[in-house]
Amino acid sequence: MRVDHEGILVSIGNKSEGIVSSREMRSLSEEELTSLKVGDEILTRVVEAERGDGSAILSVDQAKEEEAWLSIEQKLGDGEFVEGTITGLNRGGALVDVNKLKGFVPISHLGGFQRGGNGGFEEEMEHRVGELVWLKVLEVDRFKKRAIFSERLALQEKRESQKEQILQELEEGQVRRGKVTGICEFGAFVDLGGADGLLHISELSWEPVQSADQILKVSDEIDVYVMKVDRDKRRIALSLRRTGPEPWDSVSDKYREDQLISGTVTKLTNFGAFARLEGSVEGLIHISELSYNMINHPKEVVKEGDVLTLKILKIEVERKRLALSLKQAVGT
Repeated sequence: MRVDHEGILVSIGNKSEGIVSSREMRSLSEEELTSLKVGDEILTRVVEAERGDGSAILSVDQAKEEEAWLSIEQKLGDGEFVEGTITGLNRGGALVDVNKLKGFVPISHLGGFQRGGNGGFEEEMEHRVGELVWLKVLEVDRFKKRAIFSERLALQEKRESQKEQILQELEEGQVRRGKVTGICEFGAFVDLGGADGLLHISELSWEPVQSADQILKVSDEIDVYVMKVDRDKRRIALSLRRTGPEPWDSVSDKYREDQLISGTVTKLTNFGAFARLEGSVEGLIHISELSYNMINHPKEVVKEGDVLTLKILKIEVERKRLALSLKQAVGT
């Protein structure tokens, strides 16, 4: 009904009026204050019921606070997220502002902070002051004005939701962009935007790989081929080597029978030796093709790691087989 420097006068129905003093609307921004005009509706809370002069004392600030408490109580009941801002730190965790309410996130419920890290809590968290974060409501007591939140649970739930969405979207045969999040003895884990897939060491390269860190490091962004999606077990199998052509696909173009090539001995068996030409392209040097002399075992002529000049006797691309000869190459 009226707006001036002392406050605002509002009609609250039944020909009753209420007064909001300037000290009871400090939560309004400068923009909100200047935009107030006669005829606007505004939410208030009754501080003092109708007095002798027929007016009531009202508060915008208390109404906003009450509305915020009711909102986070509702979020707690529904298990929904709230948005907040980290405003400061203390020994036990982080202070947050959620809809103008002061709340607290214990250290154990902060996302990204690890006890026993290289830096102290304040050092690791100082850069996060002012950061906007998603939170889950753990506890609300508006009479004690206490609200406890968890960033860790919010992140976990969001990630699970993202993972479920990605599992439904992924199709075998797709090539997706991902980020390496971890390297282990048997391969690497790649984040596809909320879901991690396993890149087994055997799928890193067409060349033999001893350990994943020969090729990758954490935080690398790479394209990966989706080999398998198991939605029941929530597992994703990925390949790096399948994003490019398999060496065997170009064997017919690169090699021909009777051609002399260079090969590296990779394995000895009783019946001969295997030699690698490139990548996964290997051929067999039968024991009868190792020497013109009679031998009992390939180790009498060659050993693993030897680089030899060999002659291609036969190419079977469909079966991924090459027949090689050492003795005919030497005799050529």
